[in-house]
Amino acid sequence: MTANDSAKVDGAVPSTNNGDAVTASSVAQKPFTHPVDTAKPEPPAKLTPEQQAKYETVLKTASSWTTIATKAEKNAPTEPITDDERMWLTRECLLRYLRATKWNVFEAEARLQRTLTWRREYGMEKLTPEYISIENETGKQVIMGYDIHGRPCLYLLPSNQNTEKSERQIQHLVFMLERVIDIMGPDQETLALLVNFKETKSGQNATIGQAKQTLDILQNHYPERLGRALVINVPFIIWGFFKLITPFIDPNTRQKLKFNEDLRQHVPPSQLMKPVGGDLEFEYDHSIYWPALNELAKQRREAYRERWIQGGKQIGEFENYLKGEDIPSVSQVQSTPLEAEASA
Repeated sequence: MTANDSAKVDGAVPSTNNGDAVTASSVAQKPFTHPVDTAKPEPPAKLTPEQQAKYETVLKTASSWTTIATKAEKNAPTEPITDDERMWLTRECLLRYLRATKWNVFEAEARLQRTLTWRREYGMEKLTPEYISIENETGKQVIMGYDIHGRPCLYLLPSNQNTEKSERQIQHLVFMLERVIDIMGPDQETLALLVNFKETKSGQNATIGQAKQTLDILQNHYPERLGRALVINVPFIIWGFFKLITPFIDPNTRQKLKFNEDLRQHVPPSQLMKPVGGDLEFEYDHSIYWPALNELAKQRREAYRERWIQGGKQIGEFENYLKGEDIPSVSQVQSTPLEAEASA
């Protein structure tokens, strides 16, 4: 389904810039497929010669992995590395782990292996739309719109909490993180997290234990994925909660937290929901939104995988190539005469 098709299904008039915008009299019920044309991703810093050398070391090591541990314990059994795991090990993935470890090659390699093991042990393949569906029936987490840098926006709306405390609540967040990653466009590696505590009752908030578990997952297994966290309508009790968990938050992540700011400065008003200060009229209908989100993510994943296969199933593949940008794959770059001369 194209962006224009999505807009037409919702009864909206396609816009002239990205095909997703709705008219003033329309109500959005499906995710946007693209950011506004003025959204510009922040360009990554160019690697220094030393950083490039460290990347090549990690790439060589990762390319040599044939098995991965099935559990995070000493002497755990191993199983052959899968195509999904090899596809996950993109150039940008390796660089994210290097940046997260301050370019410590040994630690980056160890953390990459720990995450591969965690993804196996956590059972990512079991986190299906059907299994997670009940957690999102009230729209307590919504992927909607993109910020001014083209980051997909993931809204957390605790006041819509509808289930009892359970492991599936954490799995729900992991599932939504994976869907956000699925729909990230070229030149984009990070997401914008928007948390609105308005009308949230104390029993609807995460426990300290859940918060610590969530932070552990985010910091260890999704490093360098948070671009901005925008938290608004923070009640007094939540300020205390943040003070309790602050020691567990990585300093780099802490710098990305912004409280009670004007969200229109961070997200184009046309893609920002009205309850948080935007112009977008959004209505959550689980029967419409949930299948639309998962179909969009599925289409992006299938196209991503097809390009990975076409590119030769390379560890260290370019994410921009996989996301559909008209650039050569890693194998094509390596086969050019200039590259061969540079390597000689």
